[in-house]
Formats: sequence, structure tokens, C-alpha cells
Amino acid sequence: MIVCSCNILSDGDVKACLTPGPDCPRTPAQVYRCLGCSPNCGRCVRTIRAIMDKALADAGVEPVSACRRGCCPGLPEQAAAEPTL
Repeated sequence: MIVCSCNILSDGDVKACLTPGPDCPRTPAQVYRCLGCSPNCGRCVRTIRAIMDKALADAGVEPVSACRRGCCPGLPEQAAAEPTL
């Protein structure tokens, strides 16, 4: 299923980036970078986040729900557009 029509990304593309370990993307912005693109309109961010949360939960990895340092934007659309450190 296509989840990002701007970049033609499927749910399978997103899941392929999510291998457990230290290099696993933990935010939608990191998934975009993993796939070699960036968000355009941002409508897919919530869907990508949901795919990530489910895939990580199925793999036994706790999803990151919010920035603990207070440096990240609060809205999912903004978080997808911001690089993470």
C-alpha cells in the first residue's frame, strides 16, 4: 500500500528500514532519510509513525513517543521535517 504519494513510498518500504538495532530509524524524519527522500506535504507522517510503532512493537522494541530532551517539535508533521540529532 502506498503511504506517501509525494515520494511513492509503500508500507513495505517503511518496514524495510526498521531493523532492530542502534541504526534503526526512530522517527519519521529518520525513515525519510533512510529511504533517501524528505517529506513534502507531511500528510503521511502519522501513517509512517503508526507503521513504525507497530513494527517496532512486534520486534519487541519500545517506540519513542516524545523527545525527552525538549528540543523536538511537538507536532508530528513538524517532527518529520526536522532533522534529529
